[in-house]
Amino acid sequence: MGKEKKNENVDNGSYNYKMFNFFNRKFKINEVEPPADVKKAFAGFTDGASHMTAEQLKWFLVVHQGEVDSTLEDAERIIEQVHHDMTAPLSHYFIYTGHNSYLTGNQLSSDCSEVPIIKALQRGVRVIELDLWPSSTKDEILVLHGRTLTTPVSLIKCLMSIKEYAFASSPYPVIITLEDHLTPELQARVAEMVTQTFGTMLYYPESDRLSEFPSPESLKHRIIISTKPPKEYLESRPKDNLSPGGNGMGFSEEEASPKEMKVNISESEVDDKSDSDHDDEDFNECNRKSGQTGVSAYKCLITIHAGKPKGALKDALEVAADKVRRLSLSEQELERAAGSYGSDVVRFTQKNILRIYPKGTRFTSSNYNPTIGWMHGAQMIAFNMQGYGKSLWLMHGMFRANGGCGYVRKPDFLMREGPSDEFFDPRTTLPLQKKLKVKIYMGDGWRLDFSHTHFDTYSPPDFYTKVYIVGVPADEAKRKTKIIRDDWCPVWDEEFTFPLTVPDLALLRIEVREYDMSEKDDFGGQTCLPVAEIMTGIRSVPLHDKKGKKLPNVRLLMKFEFV
Repeated sequence: MGKEKKNENVDNGSYNYKMFNFFNRKFKINEVEPPADVKKAFAGFTDGASHMTAEQLKWFLVVHQGEVDSTLEDAERIIEQVHHDMTAPLSHYFIYTGHNSYLTGNQLSSDCSEVPIIKALQRGVRVIELDLWPSSTKDEILVLHGRTLTTPVSLIKCLMSIKEYAFASSPYPVIITLEDHLTPELQARVAEMVTQTFGTMLYYPESDRLSEFPSPESLKHRIIISTKPPKEYLESRPKDNLSPGGNGMGFSEEEASPKEMKVNISESEVDDKSDSDHDDEDFNECNRKSGQTGVSAYKCLITIHAGKPKGALKDALEVAADKVRRLSLSEQELERAAGSYGSDVVRFTQKNILRIYPKGTRFTSSNYNPTIGWMHGAQMIAFNMQGYGKSLWLMHGMFRANGGCGYVRKPDFLMREGPSDEFFDPRTTLPLQKKLKVKIYMGDGWRLDFSHTHFDTYSPPDFYTKVYIVGVPADEAKRKTKIIRDDWCPVWDEEFTFPLTVPDLALLRIEVREYDMSEKDDFGGQTCLPVAEIMTGIRSVPLHDKKGKKLPNVRLLMKFEFV
């Protein structure tokens, strides 16, 4: 389709389209009015006037929109607020998590930079992942995706960027997950760089071994480190595996092995000694009051101990009474665990942190379905934030909740144990809780944000809207409006009803497409909203582009109702 500049060939409220370079077709730009029930509701609170006062808006919010606690101040300035309880342990929250946060593009040959880290933090991401490797001269610490052609960025540049932008969008803690391929000498350098860069921002736990994670509220404006204790790395990594260009055949927990590059990833149990998750017996040697140096100082940085399972996956999900930890699983390992040990996964995530990362063959920085992890209580669903696609739209939608602060309190049913040692099972169909009624009145704004030939060279666009419920299997659903032909301001006036058994885990995904008879339908905007946070009543819903950036003018006028 053509991509000319916006709004050329506009003639007195109409667009001229050239047909086959011989003659023009003129289409009038329709100035649509609000639907009748919207006009009626507005008039009922304005006594027929054309504008609402702040007092009238307050009563509109209270009476018509169902926001009974709205005040005059709310009407004068509606702002996003954090409204979840933030005083529970970190394990009680879904946490906005990035994967290979330093990559600007694909996993094999893109540049490494601090720029995607900054963008992620500005968006509200709270977990930043850095892969640490020694330089070829073994005297510098680089951040890059090991055993690939990605160009490195220095660790200090990444740390300084995190310091500057950590709390640009949220006051709640930033967690830095380190995947470390360093010698003990360079680990000591990391400890020095981290402590000097962050100073008092860096959180140190009170004791050497946590029996419960601290809360997001207690960690406001703090930086915390999560990685495996040094002993786990040093016991098992051969010397020639300590360089991104070395000849060793060891691979980090998230790299694709040669076998994975040739065939589908194996579904066998993980049994890699370098990724074991055994206890670090000498961690209690760490004494923060005495000012440690070297590897001991590096140990002292670690608040959230991490690891991968060694041996049977079920054994890795055992819950210890006296300590908490972070377990990392690939997306396929999660699927297998959810299918075979779903209750064990939920039990584990009530106290510990479960991190899920993309399979090693996602070379294009694509993502996976995040809902499987959320349904089982996994807190860190690590995503490639530099890409785009439907999975990433779901991630954006989930973390629009709770004021966009990057922490979303998990539903209570994921945190409690039922009778007879029972835990939540998303595969079980539960009783209906409520129904969500979604009415799509109309859309507007495309003519301001797109060229008049962007969607169709010879005529105005043919828009339709698709509406999805994404959540537990029993709640999954999709609907589609009719196609409105040749109209920049489509009026659909259609309503859909979605039965919900687990609304607290449901997302409403909305996508506008432009029908194309001969090619793939064009993209016209999308958004994703947490069902638990949808405000009832008539709403103007902004749409976003494929990468999640809000379009300046495109909006849908919609109505939401729970019955």
